Amino acid sequence: MSTKPILYVFGASVWSAAAELAAAELFSEGDIEYKTVNLMEGENFAPSFIKKNPNATLPTLEAEGQFYTSTLEVTSYFVKKASTKVKSANPELIEILHADNLDPNTALLLFRDDDEHKAKSELGTGFLGGRQAALEKYSVHPEAEPHKSFYDERIAANGAFLKLYQGKSSKDEFFAKSHSHFNNIATFFKGPLLSYLPESGFIGGKIPGEDDYHLGAWLTRIAASVGAKNKDDAIPAFEKGFGERVPAKIVSYWKAWTERPSWIKVYPELH
Repeated sequence: MSTKPILYVFGASVWSAAAELAAAELFSEGDIEYKTVNLMEGENFAPSFIKKNPNATLPTLEAEGQFYTSTLEVTSYFVKKASTKVKSANPELIEILHADNLDPNTALLLFRDDDEHKAKSELGTGFLGGRQAALEKYSVHPEAEPHKSFYDERIAANGAFLKLYQGKSSKDEFFAKSHSHFNNIATFFKGPLLSYLPESGFIGGKIPGEDDYHLGAWLTRIAASVGAKNKDDAIPAFEKGFGERVPAKIVSYWKAWTERPSWIKVYPELH
C-alpha cells in the first residue's frame, strides 16, 4: 500500500489544476502519487469515490489516513507539509474566487446567445451527457443507496442543464443568467482583482504563495472561457472578451505564472 499522498485529479478540471500547481511548486517529482478520475465520464459519481469525497469533486487528496476534499484543504495540506515555506492564503480572496458568482466552471459552460450556444454545444452536451449517464448508472448500484438524495439532486440539476444544451427547454432565462455571470467575472477582473495583485511577481512574493495556486488556476480557466487556446493569445482573448485593454498588473501576473515550470507542466493546453 502506498505511503505517498494520493492526489485525485483530472486534466481538464480547473480546481484540480490549482492543487497540481501547488504540488509542482512545493514537491519533487515522485513525492506524490496521482490518480485520474475522469470527470467527462462521471467517474467521480461512483459510490466508491463518494466514500472518499461526499461532494464528488476534485481535487481530492488521500494522505496520512485522511481525505482532504476541497481545493483549500488540499493546497493548505501541501503548504503545511512542504519544506519550502510560502505565504499562506488570504481567506477573503479564497472565498471570492470560489464563490458561485465567479464560478469558473459556469464561465466555461455559459452561453449568452444562440451563436455562443452553438459554439459550445459539443463541449456542453458531451460533458453534461457523460455526467448524466454516469449519475443514472451509479444511482442504481447497491452501494449508492446511502447517497440517494445526492444522486436525485444531481440527476435533476444536471439533467435540466443538459436539456438546455440539447435545445429541449427555453434558453431565454439561461441567456440572462449567463450575461449576469459573465458581467460578474468581467467586473471582478477589471476592478477588485487588481487590489490583490502586486505590480510584479506573485501575491506570495517572488514565488507563488497559497493564494496564487487558486488564482492562477482561476485565471487560466477564464482565459479558456473567453476563447484563448494557448498562453500567448490569452491577453488578446481577454481584451476581446471584456472589451477593454487588460490592466498592466494582470498582464504582468499572467506572464509570471506562464513562465513557471509548474504552470507549463500543469497546462500543456489551456482548460
